[in-house]
Amino acid sequence: MQNQTHEIWNLRFLNQIMNSMADGVFTMDARGKITSWNRSMERISGYSAEEALGRTCEILGCSRCFGRECPAGVQNCGILERGSSETKECQMQHKQGHDVAVIKNASVVRDKDGTIIGIVETVTDLTELKEAKQKAEMAALRLGEIHQMGNIIGKGHEMQKVFVAIKAAAASGSTILIQGESGTGKELVAGAIHYQSDRSDGPLVIVNCSALSESLLESELFGHVKGAYTGAMRDRIGRFEEAQEGTIFLDEIGELSPFIQVKLLRVLQEREVERVGESRKRKINIRVIAATHRDLYQQVCDGLFREDLYYRLKVFPIHLPPLRNRKEDIPLLVDHFTKIMNKRTGKNIQGVTKSALRMLMDYSWKGNVRELENAVEHAFVLCDRDQIDVIDLPAEIRLVDQTLAISGKPPTTTDQSAVRKKLKKEELLDLLDQCDWNKSEVGRRLNLSHSAFWKYMKKWDIPLKKGNDLTLKKKNGKL
Repeated sequence: MQNQTHEIWNLRFLNQIMNSMADGVFTMDARGKITSWNRSMERISGYSAEEALGRTCEILGCSRCFGRECPAGVQNCGILERGSSETKECQMQHKQGHDVAVIKNASVVRDKDGTIIGIVETVTDLTELKEAKQKAEMAALRLGEIHQMGNIIGKGHEMQKVFVAIKAAAASGSTILIQGESGTGKELVAGAIHYQSDRSDGPLVIVNCSALSESLLESELFGHVKGAYTGAMRDRIGRFEEAQEGTIFLDEIGELSPFIQVKLLRVLQEREVERVGESRKRKINIRVIAATHRDLYQQVCDGLFREDLYYRLKVFPIHLPPLRNRKEDIPLLVDHFTKIMNKRTGKNIQGVTKSALRMLMDYSWKGNVRELENAVEHAFVLCDRDQIDVIDLPAEIRLVDQTLAISGKPPTTTDQSAVRKKLKKEELLDLLDQCDWNKSEVGRRLNLSHSAFWKYMKKWDIPLKKGNDLTLKKKNGKL
């Protein structure tokens, strides 16, 4: 009686162990009939224990192991002869009909005489792992798409030369120097080179060299060991080491101090780094892409940048033209940013009006593509129609006269006075028509004070409301 009680207790204890396991576990007798089925098997397969007990493992439908048809049932799969099955990834069919990715493993159980008394099988659910892997792959794909040349918009001759240079740079392992004004897309070009190169599976590490002081930048680039300086509480890997087998993009390289320039030159020559606070040299296999908005050659002439480092960096130079030199690309860019903002905001803006586009084309774009993107985003905040109009554009774009825009100079107080003096009656009437004779809005567009605006109205004898006589005169060109 005591032995029987002990066996019952052991059986309950064994069931508790099985039901607490994250993996699915089930057992079968020597004929292949299921004799136990833990809770994880219920979750993974969709079959309750009551539904599974007494049936064979064929209910799992594991018939596509690595794409090959495999036999179902213990009498055919060979486990009784081999004593175990190799651990393998399979597709198991859920009760609801969908496939579940699992890893299966099975072993026979023998008594003390060697007679087979049953089979125990484990099933590991790979669903979450598969989903995490797919998300990681999709994230990597999206990251790659961000930097593909399809996101570097341009159809003009200058940009076509850039596209050719990107393809050539991606096919080589040379150090690249990207030069261009702020906002021209230097980081996009660096990303396009990396993701089209044979290092695309490796990391792309981005460092802004102007954002940190000399000591912090040294630690950021090269890493440090514990105790290297006050606050260095543990070893830290540097960005050069993080970029192993990949690419490091050094933005604003022209801001480097002479000390960091020397250390960078050594990295480019020796392809090894030393962490701050230690003398051990660590080999690195990386591709270096640098970028600057400065004239590095002039900095070399002025003694501000090392000549030997300059020539190490500009093995393959790429120059990005400013937006004012490729204005034929502005409509394409506006359309591109409009599509992006429509997805981001849920709006359905179809584009810009002719007058708004003309104003965008006339502007000098000192901030280049980045400034244009910000202008479109600004317009989306204000626009409640199906097209962006002049009224939706930032004030600095609306207030700059065409001649000032072409010159590439930002408007000064004197410039704005010149704009006001050049205001003509026809222009004021056009603006009044555009704004449905909302005089406050017209004054805002012209950057005129309330009193100054009414002086113009009085000077040209413009009525407070739109009149037929005034419209007729305007149409007949008698103004």
